[in-house]
Amino acid sequence: MIASFWTPKHVASIAAAPIPAAPVIAAGDRYGTVPGFDHWDYWPVQNPDGSVADIANGTLWMVLAAPASGDPIDRHLHARIRLLHEKSGQWTDLGFVLPAGLNPGNREWSGSAILTDAHHVTLFYTAAGLTGTSGGWQQRLFQTQATLTFADELPQLTGWSPPIESVKSDGQHYVIVDQLDGKPGTVKAFRDPAYFCDPADGASYLLFAASLAQSSSSHNGCVGWARSSSEAHTQWDLLAPLVVADSFNNELERPHLLFKNDLYYLFWSTQNSVFAPDGPAGPTGLYGMVAETISGPYTPLNGSGLVIANPAREPRQAYSWQVLNDLRVTSFTDYPKAGLQILSSDDARTYFGGSLAPMIKIVLDGATATLASGPEQA
Repeated sequence: MIASFWTPKHVASIAAAPIPAAPVIAAGDRYGTVPGFDHWDYWPVQNPDGSVADIANGTLWMVLAAPASGDPIDRHLHARIRLLHEKSGQWTDLGFVLPAGLNPGNREWSGSAILTDAHHVTLFYTAAGLTGTSGGWQQRLFQTQATLTFADELPQLTGWSPPIESVKSDGQHYVIVDQLDGKPGTVKAFRDPAYFCDPADGASYLLFAASLAQSSSSHNGCVGWARSSSEAHTQWDLLAPLVVADSFNNELERPHLLFKNDLYYLFWSTQNSVFAPDGPAGPTGLYGMVAETISGPYTPLNGSGLVIANPAREPRQAYSWQVLNDLRVTSFTDYPKAGLQILSSDDARTYFGGSLAPMIKIVLDGATATLASGPEQA
């Protein structure tokens, strides 16, 4: 299989078309949060077919959380997954997802969760750092399963199984991410596992953000994937990269697949700051490609790949988009109302949102993606 390429030429074409900018986020409540915590990277518990699971007459969500103090950048050093139940727009905090000491790392980063049957939820997630240490940017992909029960009409996840390393980086297709030092935006990637079941044959896949091993560039982002080789989905075969952005973008984060109208839509998030300085740079936003088969070849949506951008006057207002099966798009508030100013650590805390952003809806028509309400011209 030959990887599909997202190229500087694609990104350069963004300037020739109207920018599909999200509406400016209005000031409002920090909903979908817990007092005293920053929240980012939300994902719902889904059915294996990708639809959002109906649980306790609502939906069950997981989100990265860290104490709301200091420079928001440092939240990545303290992240744990928290559980939320949403019902009729009201959010209830259900505490941390994994019990202390279960994770084989010192932090928990993004992933996905599947309702495997009426009584069990499987979590795929990133174990960051190493047990018994602090910090570090090591990244490994794990999975664990819990029993779904109910108490006082609220769901609970209990009896988590010992985490299993889903798939390991091979050092040939993908960089083995064992960095001790680094900072967000520059570290290499082997994270963000997203489950997908192919309706064509029922095969299960994990997509993940990765870094291309056979690269001479510091900007070597790619979308990696693995195919399940066991009925229980506890063994996975690593595959060659699905999409490559070698030489011009460092991070294709939280990649995920959606099957609509007999086409495969691949989405990821990236930031303006992680494009190579010697080439064209796109806005911070949601990007995507489309193909007729799961393995490609993939063509950039809208010619450039850009699906949703932050508005020009608020270029950092939101991040980490996920397209749901009904084409609603989730994200979190990053630095809304910060405008174009350069933020110090103190300013960053003042402006950081750390909550669920208003959902946006998109329309997909072949290789074209548009905002359901029409784009705000940036």
